Amino acid sequence: MAQLKLLKRIGYSDINTLQDDDSAFFYEAGFMIDADGAYHAYHPDNRSGLDYLGNAGKPGNWWALVTDNGKPSGNPIIQSKSDPAPGFYISTTSLEDTSKDADDPRRYVDAESVNFFVLPGKLGLGAKLGDFGVVIRPDQNDYDYAIYADVGPANKIGEGSIALAAALGLPSSPKNGGAGHGIICIVFPGSQQGWPLSQAQIDQYGAALFAKWGGLEKAKDCFPGAAWMQGAPVVKIATPG
Repeated sequence: MAQLKLLKRIGYSDINTLQDDDSAFFYEAGFMIDADGAYHAYHPDNRSGLDYLGNAGKPGNWWALVTDNGKPSGNPIIQSKSDPAPGFYISTTSLEDTSKDADDPRRYVDAESVNFFVLPGKLGLGAKLGDFGVVIRPDQNDYDYAIYADVGPANKIGEGSIALAAALGLPSSPKNGGAGHGIICIVFPGSQQGWPLSQAQIDQYGAALFAKWGGLEKAKDCFPGAAWMQGAPVVKIATPG
């Protein structure tokens, strides 16, 4: 059995690393759905968006939207006809493509098309935006590669993008999807390769890191109490992007 070293605890989730290999840290938690960065995430009518507008903030304190003064106190900017989703607000992520303007929706990581995970603010542990990870659904022996693209509340752990939830076969609606428990996330701190990247590139980098670390068999060794599906594991081969 793997020899673990406890790094931190958030809620019921222990964040561990291996005693003899600190190239990754890992934890088991639920999976909340993050719509941030999606072009259709939030709409002024609070009905047409993928998520409830309250999850982006409120007048005077918009923490997940681009505003006209660049501050939470400003008025949210609505996408124009030349943007991907005219009429919707511009939703942000912590990871950004700085080559694009702040009011360009493409500056942010699209939760509908990119597998990404969220880590708590002030987590430390060497994690940087753009680091790679692998997120595992033990009850299906399924896993997908993802990137650290958004920062969440310091006291909550276990959140990922719409695309990542769909890839894992989880209900992917930000309003009522996700999973209450049983999802494993393995993070490789210091592995970032810059942004933007395609999903194929995320898969390629993630696959190499996961294989070097020990792959699914190592994950099973680290989480012997997880509800692993019996039978052969899913085989994921990443092709060069």
